[in-house]
Amino acid sequence: MTNPAEPIETTDRLPRSATLLFAPLDKRAFGVAIGVAAGLVIFVVTAIDLSMHSSPWPGLGLLGQYLAGYTLSWPGALIGLLWGFAVGFCAGWFVAFIRNLVMAISLFILQTRAELDDTRDFLDHI
Repeated sequence: MTNPAEPIETTDRLPRSATLLFAPLDKRAFGVAIGVAAGLVIFVVTAIDLSMHSSPWPGLGLLGQYLAGYTLSWPGALIGLLWGFAVGFCAGWFVAFIRNLVMAISLFILQTRAELDDTRDFLDHI
């Protein structure tokens, strides 16, 4: 006979895929990934525009309004790469932080509700 005061051990575990689904994102790694992607996009778009057209598209030059030092030139493409990495890293880090925070709060709420459901009929057993 088991003692009712002792907690019951469960052997039920989540599958590995479910565990990975709820795992927190590494903020630094996600920031680097988004930063590299954003920097490369700005660099490649600028390089394609410079190599394909004899006169650069003036609409792309408007990035200089947001990215200090960016121009439609090869040095400007490198500056755009650096700015793209910096902005992308900050955005990626923030997105991973918010995702981890929302997941932690959601799991806390789910766990609290499950524990409350388990103890709802506590007085019926006394």
